[in-house]
Amino acid sequence: MNLERYPYINSNDFQDYEFYSDGPKGRIKKIVMFTKIPNSEPPIYNLGFGDQDPYSGETDDVVVSNNEDRDVVLATVANTIVEFCNHYGNHYIYAKGSTTARTRLYQMGIAGLWEEISKDFDVYGLKDDVWHVFKPNTINYVAFLVKQK
Repeated sequence: MNLERYPYINSNDFQDYEFYSDGPKGRIKKIVMFTKIPNSEPPIYNLGFGDQDPYSGETDDVVVSNNEDRDVVLATVANTIVEFCNHYGNHYIYAKGSTTARTRLYQMGIAGLWEEISKDFDVYGLKDDVWHVFKPNTINYVAFLVKQK
């Protein structure tokens, strides 16, 4: 993808990534984690994402940092998916926001970057317990599956 993104580092196992969001709220450390969903066939990995709490070091997936860089953050997360899949194989990645509003925010971000995202990824949205090919600006999905093309 040829989108602006933040530089990031990955752990030795390519399952954890960190980068910094820079904006009007300052420099905020972001964490991306990939965890295999047990007994999933084909293998599906959950994408965990959030801000690192500066005091506890824990990842907070509920906080709203609103650093006015959503598209750059989303492009950075998408790039970690590419790197993860290049290392572990092209698996499905499951993503769902910690709240309905956050899931909707993810959907708006995917739709806003759809032209670029659709070049590199197959994206599916979950609605009424059925996976559908993602269609921007149509229905509200409750979760997403992404697979690199």
